[in-house]
Amino acid sequence: MDLIFFDLDGTLLNDASEISLFTKETLVLLSEKNIAYTVATGRTMLSAQRILDGHEFELPQIYNNGVTIWDPKIQQITLENLLDNAEISTVVDAALVQGITPFVNVIDNHNHFIFHTETRHDVEKELVYKYFSSSKATLLPLEAFPVNSQVTNISMIGFADTIKKIWLELNLHENLIAYSGPAHEGDNFWWLDVHHRSANKGTAVTNLTKQLGASNVICFGDGDNDLSMFALADESYAPDNAQAEVKKSASAVIGNNHSDGIAHFLRERFSL
Repeated sequence: MDLIFFDLDGTLLNDASEISLFTKETLVLLSEKNIAYTVATGRTMLSAQRILDGHEFELPQIYNNGVTIWDPKIQQITLENLLDNAEISTVVDAALVQGITPFVNVIDNHNHFIFHTETRHDVEKELVYKYFSSSKATLLPLEAFPVNSQVTNISMIGFADTIKKIWLELNLHENLIAYSGPAHEGDNFWWLDVHHRSANKGTAVTNLTKQLGASNVICFGDGDNDLSMFALADESYAPDNAQAEVKKSASAVIGNNHSDGIAHFLRERFSL
């Protein structure tokens, strides 16, 4: 049994953060051939599901780089490697010292909460207005944050130089890992996402592979958070827009994400 894992941003999604019509039709063709596929993304469940709605992703899905697993068939959320109170304080303090608003993501049963301090910059206010406010998450002030909440990750956005300072600081912490990159809001801004270092896509992919009884694992990804699943995949493919290290680790480099590179490859690979 083949089992395909798709990263989303820069991989399955185009530059508008959408699944194109051609890619959507390709996913339907995979389903018709009973070829199993799912997602393994660094995005939160809420953020990703806005994009996946209307597309047939029926298998368990990996979010937050493996912190969150969602099984749509039985409506079950599994959380692993959550941040503890000390780790949360470390991340929040690192952000506030640099004048950046931390957004603390919490899952309680099936309810999603985002706790944050008052936004200081226009790009942060735009993030709240465009993304968080339109999601199913409840936004609350950080002062209302309950101790011992189930924190999956902490995210932020800001000027590139400032975010890089925070990224460097947090990646020195033994229990934290931070990922960062250019934001859609413009080249001057970078996003940052922090979660527990023990969480990674590779572990989650291994667990799902065993659970589903797959014999051939195929992974698609473009960023450094995809390397852990590339290391265990039977086949790994990087779009041409991927980071250099990812392309070097891949079985092959294929077309870029904005030109339906993954979909074109799949149609040829499986004779769809």
